[in-house]
Amino acid sequence: MTETTRSTVDKDQVEWFSKMAAEWWNPTGKFRPLHKFNPVRLSYLRDRICEHFGRDPNGHQPLAGLRILDIGCGGGLLSEPMARMGATVVGADPSEKNIGIASTHAAETGVSVDYRAVTAEDLAALGETFDVVMNMEVVEHVADVDFFITTCASLVKPGGLMFVATINRTLKAGALAIFAAENILRWLPRGTHQYDKLVRPEEIEKPLSKSGMEIIHRTGVFFNPLSDRWNLSSDMDVNYMLLARRPG
Repeated sequence: MTETTRSTVDKDQVEWFSKMAAEWWNPTGKFRPLHKFNPVRLSYLRDRICEHFGRDPNGHQPLAGLRILDIGCGGGLLSEPMARMGATVVGADPSEKNIGIASTHAAETGVSVDYRAVTAEDLAALGETFDVVMNMEVVEHVADVDFFITTCASLVKPGGLMFVATINRTLKAGALAIFAAENILRWLPRGTHQYDKLVRPEEIEKPLSKSGMEIIHRTGVFFNPLSDRWNLSSDMDVNYMLLARRPG
């Protein structure tokens, strides 16, 4: 496969999520786990961005003046809150249906987000760059992880950040994030995740480092059934988030 024909898109995965597009904004529907997950990841994103750029996370629109890419944005569950915090947000997804749902919801709620049915490589070809790239729960659904990470890294401005959140490829993650979540708890439709497509932290860190990015923070995320909440954790065996910075 030549560099010109190389693609990050897994067409089967795009079709899978396109079929569920109408469910994105239903907090009790098929994307209920993401709605539950949103508070902890939004807090992490906001706090780390504000720390890096010298902003007050509790201020009015603390992300004003920052250009942020939400790659694989789905229905816009992250794009909209980031825009409400003042950021100029581009939400990109290869699924036309996802972008349609996201655009409609943003219009209904009066939030300004630049939604585009494009891929990371499309944006790179256009020479787009961003202060922050949010790569959240996407890498386990792409066709070529190395190429995807490298392409996303090329979109980060000098001094900018890239967040990556995904599921680790461990037996523990297979048992909890796939078997239990899909077959016992029924949090997700069966087939949402495939074990062999899960990604270990080192498989993300290696292409990031080769792209000139520096890993500056790592955290695990776990679900506490007693409090019915997600929390940050030192345990990265199942869900985890990485933060990388481009020097500049």
